[in-house]
Amino acid sequence: MKKELMEKYARLIVRSGVNVQKGQLLVINAAVKDYEFIRMCVREAFEAGAGEVEVKWSDEIVNKLVYENETAEVLADVPDWVPERTRREHEKKACYLSVHSGTPGLLKDIDPAKMKQSRMAYMKKMAPYMSYTMNNEGQWCVAALPSAGWAKLVFPDLEEEEAIEALTKAILMSVRITDDNDPVEEWKNHDRELMEHCDILNEFNFKTLHFVSELGTDLYVDLVKDHIWVGGGCTTPDGVFFNPNMPTEECFCMPHRLGVNGKVVASKPLSHNGKVIEGFWFEFKDGVVVNYGAEKEYDTLKDMLETDEGSRHLGEVALISYDSPISRSNILFYNTLFDENASCHLALGRCYPENVKGGIEMNESELAQVGGNSSLNHVDFMFGTRDMHVTGIRHDGSEVTVFDHGNFVV
Repeated sequence: MKKELMEKYARLIVRSGVNVQKGQLLVINAAVKDYEFIRMCVREAFEAGAGEVEVKWSDEIVNKLVYENETAEVLADVPDWVPERTRREHEKKACYLSVHSGTPGLLKDIDPAKMKQSRMAYMKKMAPYMSYTMNNEGQWCVAALPSAGWAKLVFPDLEEEEAIEALTKAILMSVRITDDNDPVEEWKNHDRELMEHCDILNEFNFKTLHFVSELGTDLYVDLVKDHIWVGGGCTTPDGVFFNPNMPTEECFCMPHRLGVNGKVVASKPLSHNGKVIEGFWFEFKDGVVVNYGAEKEYDTLKDMLETDEGSRHLGEVALISYDSPISRSNILFYNTLFDENASCHLALGRCYPENVKGGIEMNESELAQVGGNSSLNHVDFMFGTRDMHVTGIRHDGSEVTVFDHGNFVV
């Protein structure tokens, strides 16, 4: 891939994604194999005025070896310096950039019970610090680069190098980078368009959304009172605008944790904790998952739902036109960051407080009172289809068609 395009990408995620401010600490999470690109990001961050940059390196093969050879007890022993380091970062008002490049399904042979025990120990230890990014107290951005394993999964008929090149091109396409454009300016226009959709949805102030698709989805999702649709970028309490996900095509909102009823059938596989869940579905009653199934990785799905009580409730509903750039590419990425932007999606677990009026200032109890969901999890899954029909039901009972044949019509 051309060095100039990768430099554009680094500039985009640093300037428009995490939007590092003058004197700010930037923390980057990345794989060691991506060191050349991360150097570009570090250079761009300092040029943007960052006061400090810290890179936390990882390697997925080392991670797999750790899971294979360490006991569950050792894996679950999270040292105190881990949350203490995060506490220090938050005190310094850090911003976070995560560059994902893992291989979906790499951990498919790892004992799910061991993985769950390790994940639960880490999440419980870090629970006091989750609100920093969930409440947008500081900027954060998630982006991606290809790995050989991921590229071969997406493009199995290509040789490894060709597959990596093809996936790199697909990633750059999804974040609106071309040879001759300025992606930072491109994203300003993109954010503006998403916000216009959100303004329309907020004006309707729907009580309930009804989703129907030929896959078998027939789902009613109540929205919390005084909900706020959000799309594109977000703003910190200090007024710093940033884009948490690159790419993004969504307008998202807060479901009422007790107001979801019916069945939803996933339209794409879900890569979760190194495993790929396929052919899955959920049935909801009064907001709770009461039945579910999966053709592959049923135990992984079960463990996800059993993380805590909130993992069986929805924390997000997102609308994305089927005719989005990622959907039109007809590429199944096996990666939620991309696949969720090809179709409408839902998220089990924690809600985003910004989706309700005054939510950022609410504590967990107050958020629950207005219908928000609390959980250690936040797991997006895709259920949008080409034939998806979405009806908005207003408080007076009147109905408005929001989606027809998979796309916005309002």
